[in-house]
Amino acid sequence: MRAATGTLSADGVRSMFDRIAPVYDPMNQLMTVGLDRRWRRITAEAVVKPGDRVLDACCGTGDLALAAQAAGGRVTGVDFSGRMLERARAKSDEIDWVQGDLLDLPFGDGAFDAATVGFGARNVEDLDRALRELRRVLTPGGRLGILEIVTPRWPFSLFFRFWFDGLVPLAGRALPGGSAYRYLPASVRRFPEPAELGDRVRASGFEPVAHRLLGGSTVVLMVGDAA
Repeated sequence: MRAATGTLSADGVRSMFDRIAPVYDPMNQLMTVGLDRRWRRITAEAVVKPGDRVLDACCGTGDLALAAQAAGGRVTGVDFSGRMLERARAKSDEIDWVQGDLLDLPFGDGAFDAATVGFGARNVEDLDRALRELRRVLTPGGRLGILEIVTPRWPFSLFFRFWFDGLVPLAGRALPGGSAYRYLPASVRRFPEPAELGDRVRASGFEPVAHRLLGGSTVVLMVGDAA
């Protein structure tokens, strides 16, 4: 499995994120033209209520967890990349940062009132298992928000090919773990379209499920309530 195909093993994904951790935040800013923080804020505000116990899975360097905290949540951030968590811990000592795997979360059933996943769902080996784990750790009526890059609609598909297939991998060549920026567009192409993703979220125990397209249809926010 190779970065260029958009398919990596769990160990390959962990190793990739460990390598790119030092440049993860500035590259996010570059790739999203600075819009990623706004999208994270929208995601947190869609699912987090003041006082909620919130899980931010695949938390990376912690920006979505911080947005959930700003929305009033008591937040736990989970990621399996130790290097990414090092940077998350430097941003807040009020969030509980835990090294763990979304496919086998180290929490009991119904431990959280809300859960978020920002730009991490397409990196798991088994998306449906990940969705079932998120349902397991949510209370009935708990809310899930998934923020993810998707293949955009015309005419934004032209921008996607120019930006993510062209400029982003080119910029990544000069950075640690540059192959990750060939993995990005390939992983987006193999990820489900919003309608299919919604069906899979629903099949994992969430109802109702709705989605909103952001960034000219390059990003989806999928929201569901635990049935």
